[in-house]
This record gives sequence, structure tokens and C-alpha cells, in this order.
Amino acid sequence: MMGRMSKKSKNEKGKGSTPATVQLEQAGVPFETYEYEHSNDHMDDGYGVEAATKLGFDEHQVFKTLMADTGSERVVGVVPVSGHMDLKALAAAVGAKKAVMADPKVAMRESGYVVGGISPLGQKVHHQTVLDESALLYDRILLSGGKRGFSIGIAPEDLLKVLNATAAPIGTW
Repeated sequence: MMGRMSKKSKNEKGKGSTPATVQLEQAGVPFETYEYEHSNDHMDDGYGVEAATKLGFDEHQVFKTLMADTGSERVVGVVPVSGHMDLKALAAAVGAKKAVMADPKVAMRESGYVVGGISPLGQKVHHQTVLDESALLYDRILLSGGKRGFSIGIAPEDLLKVLNATAAPIGTW
């Protein structure tokens, strides 16, 4: 089943409203929402690959949000679902010596989202965020809207601005 695309007006709330969409609305940033039926059947590939497949987008244009721990702070990396996050590159991008993946329970508690639905937007605790620079090759990228089966389409430049994030080569294939 293809996801449906809907543009929400400023005042329109509903099942498509999450802390991520609220942050974008408050910032006045244009975005689209995409919903699809999440299924646990193919989770070997991961949530992001499922979103790309069900919504008909290139896997290099769909991004996943991962949380890492540098020892002194947690940081968020946003990388294409077609690859992995290079933890050394992420650490270097934020001026840390090393980084390890954050405990999923910590990631869920600090982001306010469930694993598979973590968005870099609207997190409970704001973290320094790094977007893989490959995102800048696209006019729009897709990323989690804050729950499984719900994605947001946004211009990468707008994402960087709203999150005060940086772009760096943190994805690997």
C-alpha cells in the first residue's frame, strides 16, 4: 500500500501531529507527512528501509535517526537508511574522542520516541545533531515523524536550520 501525502495547514491537528511536526510548525518550516502501514514482518531490513519501500523513495533519500554517547553527552546522527553511522566520524564531527551507540532505553527516554520512530525533531532533550552530508544532494529527504509508519519530507537545509545541526560525512556503506 502506498503512503498518502498530505500537506497540513497550520491549524490542522490530528493523527499526524507529533512533537516533531509541532516543532516544524512553530518554526514555520514547510514539510510533508507520509503515512504507511508499519509491519513487523520485514524488520531484518530495518524501519527506514520499510519506509523507503512502502513510500516508493530511494533508500539514499530516506534517513534514520540514531543516538550515540560520547561519554560526556549524547549526540544524534541522521544517516541514510541504506547505510550505517560511522561512530568515529560522528565523534569527530562533534569534537569528541569516541562515540558508542546509546542504550535504546536512554534514547527512548531522552528523545521521547520509541525505537523505530525516533525523530531528530521535537526531542524531549535537545541534542547536538549531525546530518550526513549526502542529504544535501537532495531537495527533500524523508525521516521519521516521531512514530513508526509516519515520515516527514523536509528540505535538508531547513532541517539543519531548525535543529541548529551540522552536516558531516558520518554515513558509511
